[in-house]
Amino acid sequence: MRRFLRHPSDMPVELVLSRQPPVSKQRLNNISLGGVACNSNRGFRRGTAVELRIPLFGDRARYPGVVAWCRKLPDHYVVGIAFIDEDTLFRARMVEQVCQIENYRQQREQELGERLSVEAVAQEWIKQHASEFSNASLN
Repeated sequence: MRRFLRHPSDMPVELVLSRQPPVSKQRLNNISLGGVACNSNRGFRRGTAVELRIPLFGDRARYPGVVAWCRKLPDHYVVGIAFIDEDTLFRARMVEQVCQIENYRQQREQELGERLSVEAVAQEWIKQHASEFSNASLN
């Protein structure tokens, strides 16, 4: 089963219904590209076309996708967004890496009680987690 990267919960995302028609269930079952899992205040039907937006990165951080799965939890939903073309998947994964590195930097600074350079933290994070972001882990 494909892996969906878990978006850091302290970095807000927006899921906006797309004007594109939903992807058929048959097509959805055959999506081979990976995606992102994020928290949402509302549930979405499988196959719904959405746009994942990450406000922290401005208007350019918009990624069209489709709801691959949605799980209800006691106080929110976790939604798996699949990206159905390689360019969108690549761009979204790069932004997810930046989000993960920033989240890791904040954790490390809190643990150590001092400011850390983004470059040093990024290198440390990449050594520990780069394999999770390789193309081989998409399927």
